[in-house]
Amino acid sequence: MPGDPFGLGGKVAVVTGAGSPRGIGFATASVLGGLGASLVVSGHSDRVHDRLAELPAGTTAVSGDLTRPDTAESLVATALSRFGRLDVVVHCAGMTSAAAPARDGCTFDAWRAVLARDLDAAFLLAQAALPVLKASGAGRLVVVASLTGPVMAMRGEVAYGAAKAGVVGLVRGLALAAAADGVTVNAVAPGWIATGSQTAREHAQGLRTPLGRSGTAAEVAGLIAYLCTPSSSYVTGQCLVVDGGNSIAEERA
Repeated sequence: MPGDPFGLGGKVAVVTGAGSPRGIGFATASVLGGLGASLVVSGHSDRVHDRLAELPAGTTAVSGDLTRPDTAESLVATALSRFGRLDVVVHCAGMTSAAAPARDGCTFDAWRAVLARDLDAAFLLAQAALPVLKASGAGRLVVVASLTGPVMAMRGEVAYGAAKAGVVGLVRGLALAAAADGVTVNAVAPGWIATGSQTAREHAQGLRTPLGRSGTAAEVAGLIAYLCTPSSSYVTGQCLVVDGGNSIAEERA
């Protein structure tokens, strides 16, 4: 494997969901930038522009609603116009949005809102990015799923679980479709993570994991970053769990 197997020098990465200073998206952008990637970051609200001072010089921010096809297309077009290429796309948006929260519920409108935010947006970004990632010759697409849905279930989160399980199905299908072009497509499934949106109840649940705490956004970002590097070139179609052992614990303290 030529070059640095864990470096991203000369590569260009798009990272969505990077608006929160304590979120997985921002942590991922920070790690990828530290590995040498040039960055385009996005968020639902204009607060994503506040992150630029904390990211490598030259980083570009784009705000917009990723449930709209034109937003995904704009992100890809920005990377191409600003840097002339696109090698890595990490989709961290979803779960919650400070600008437009969507809550699980028993109505059809609530169901559709959650699926749009957590599944449609991933599809739209992949649809816009994959043709360009194929041109890279070694493109990387990583989508943040969740422990909820792909691995476990949570009371009151039917639509969210269905959407995140759908993300894994989407990733596997895209991985097969893109493999011949050297593109890998993977999902990461975080458990209880201490982001800015974590509730007191979620914090308490994190204390009951085998490791006795919630994870950090940086710990999720480290796994995502690996999937973006040359060293992961034979890993595709996978859903990798980062949950402090929560999903393997049959007993709870």
